[in-house]
Amino acid sequence: MKNALIQKYNVPGPRYTSYPTVPYWNEEDFVYQNWMDTLQKTFIESNATDGISLYIHLPFCESMCTFCGCNKRITKNHDVEHPYIQAVLKEWSLYCKVLDQKPIIKEIHLGGGTPTFFSPKNLEDLIQGILSYGSKATNYEFSFEGHPNNTTQKHLQKLYDLGFRRVSFGVQDYSPKVQKAIHREQPFHNVAKVTLWAKEIGYTSIGHDIIFGLPFQNIEDVIDTIEKTKSLQPDRLAFYSYAHVPWIKGNGQRGFRDEDIPKDKEKRELYQKGKELLLKNGYHEIGMDHFALPTDSLYNAFKNGKLHRNFMGYSASKTKLMIGLGVSSISDSWYSFAQNEKNLEDYYQLLEWNKLPIYRGHLLTPEDLIIRKHILNLMCQFETSWKDIAHYFDEIPDVIAQLEEMDKDQLVLINHNTIQVTEIGKAYLRNVCMAFDLRLKRKAPDTKLFSMTI
Repeated sequence: MKNALIQKYNVPGPRYTSYPTVPYWNEEDFVYQNWMDTLQKTFIESNATDGISLYIHLPFCESMCTFCGCNKRITKNHDVEHPYIQAVLKEWSLYCKVLDQKPIIKEIHLGGGTPTFFSPKNLEDLIQGILSYGSKATNYEFSFEGHPNNTTQKHLQKLYDLGFRRVSFGVQDYSPKVQKAIHREQPFHNVAKVTLWAKEIGYTSIGHDIIFGLPFQNIEDVIDTIEKTKSLQPDRLAFYSYAHVPWIKGNGQRGFRDEDIPKDKEKRELYQKGKELLLKNGYHEIGMDHFALPTDSLYNAFKNGKLHRNFMGYSASKTKLMIGLGVSSISDSWYSFAQNEKNLEDYYQLLEWNKLPIYRGHLLTPEDLIIRKHILNLMCQFETSWKDIAHYFDEIPDVIAQLEEMDKDQLVLINHNTIQVTEIGKAYLRNVCMAFDLRLKRKAPDTKLFSMTI
C-alpha cells in the first residue's frame, strides 16, 4: 500500500512558503508603488497591535555546501562584512523613512548564507543599527542560523546579550560519507559543543536541521543521526527532504551523481524511520517536516492554533508585515510580495542611488488571499474549512473532486465544508495543498520548477 501511494503521489510540487509560489507571481503587472502602498497599509493596520517581522539575509559562506539551494556568495575574505552591514542598515533606513511611526519589531531572523560568517562585533553593529530605528515588542523573538563549525561562544553570548533566545544549527547528517558528498564535513563534537554552549548561556529554543534523502544516505545513517540528536535534546527539529534542483542551482548541486541519491520508496523509508524515532523520543510533529518538544514555543503555537508559516518557515507568532532586508530577501505585506535583487553588486548599486533594491513582486488578488488562507491552514493545522462564507471560492467543488482519490487512499477526510489531513496523509501534505493551488492547475509548468513531493 505504502509503495503504491509513493508511486502515485511522488510528483513535483511547491513547498508553500508562500501562495502564490514565486514561479506564479504576476511580475508583469507588479509595480514598485504596489509594494509601497500595501506596506504602508499593513503597517498602519498592525504595527501597534502585532508589530512587524524582519528577515535579514547574510549571504556569505566560506565554502560551498552542495545540498544548498540558498542565495550565497562564497568567499574567505571577511573584509566584505562591514560594507554589507552598512548596506543592510541603509536599506532599513529607507524603509523607516516611508513609515509614519516608529516600527515595533516582534521578530528578527538572521538567515543565509552563513550568519556566523560575520564577527560578533559586526552582528552587534547590525542589530543595534536595526533597533536604533525601532523598538522591541514586549513579546519579541529574535533567532539566527548558526554553522556548527564556525559559531563561537562569543557569537552565542553576544547575540544572547542582544536579545536572541532561539538558534538553529545546520546538522544535515552525521555520516562522514554523506558529509563528504555534500561538502559539509562537521564532526558530532562541533554540534555538541555549540548546542551545550547555547544551553549554558540560556537560549530557550535550540533547533537542529536534519535532511533525509541526501546522497549515499541509508537507514543506518538516519538512525545514527537521530540517536546522536537525542543525546543533545534540541528543543525543535526541522527534518526535511533534500530538494534536488540542479536545473535551478547549476553546478552547486552537482557534487555527486543522480544515482547516488535515494529515491521514491527508499527515500520515504528514511523519513518514516526518522519520524518514528523522533516521536519515540518525545518529539511532536508540527506542520510539515518539523518536530518539537512539548516545552517549545512551536509546539504551544501549534496546539493553540497560532502556528504561522511564511518565507522564514514556521513561526510561533504571526505578523502581517514581514520586511526582508539584504540581497535576494523576500518581503510580505500580506497583500503583496516583493523580492530584492539577487545579485550583490546590483543590490549595492540601487542602495547607492537611495532606492529600495526591489526587482520583482506580486500583488495578491482577492482570490489569492482566500487560497493562501486555506494553504496556511493545511500547512499549520492539517485542516481547513469554508464554514465561513468568506473562505468559499467557486472552484471548491473541483478541489473536492480532486481530493476524492486522496480520501479513498485515507490521506484526507472530506466533510461537506471541511478537509482534514489524516496521520498517513501528513507525509503527502504538499499534494493536498496542490489541490487548492488554482494558479498551478490553470498553468501547469512545461519545465522543471519544483522538487519532488516525496
